[in-house]
Amino acid sequence: MGEWPKHGGRRLFVNDRVIVAYDAAYRDAVLALAIGAWAPVFAKTQMDVPRFVYDAFYPEGWQARQTADVAALLDGEPETVWLALQGDALAGFIGLRLHPEDQMGEVYIVAVSPDRQREGVGRQLIDFAERHIRDRGMKMVMVETVGDRGHEPARRAYEALGFQPWPVARYFKPL
Repeated sequence: MGEWPKHGGRRLFVNDRVIVAYDAAYRDAVLALAIGAWAPVFAKTQMDVPRFVYDAFYPEGWQARQTADVAALLDGEPETVWLALQGDALAGFIGLRLHPEDQMGEVYIVAVSPDRQREGVGRQLIDFAERHIRDRGMKMVMVETVGDRGHEPARRAYEALGFQPWPVARYFKPL
């Protein structure tokens, strides 16, 4: 991979990792990381989700939908995305949104490169998110995930970081 652009904006250093504001030069790397990070999740998710729901959400496959969703975030809300870089490699990314009406910040999306998982990258991104959200006057932070087997590691990680679940039930019926 070529040289990364100069890091502008807010930065947070931990060990040899840095968190920087998103720059469009990272777009392809972020999209590739998203697919790599979610491949094992979707392999299990499709076993738990009713087939008609899975087919409706992912008619062209989960990779196409995931790429389009992450690309829309990067292109439409680039100021909400932060990158964790280790050396010149993208280790992870996080997307944040503020909801002042609820005094809440939201971790909209978080992903860690498969070769960097279980090294503290996710924790560093969440720690950054909490500081960033708190610095903007919010009183709580929310992250949402799914109850299927594919997202079980995410649920365990969030609970280990002190997040408390709010049980939600979402039902689907084919027409």
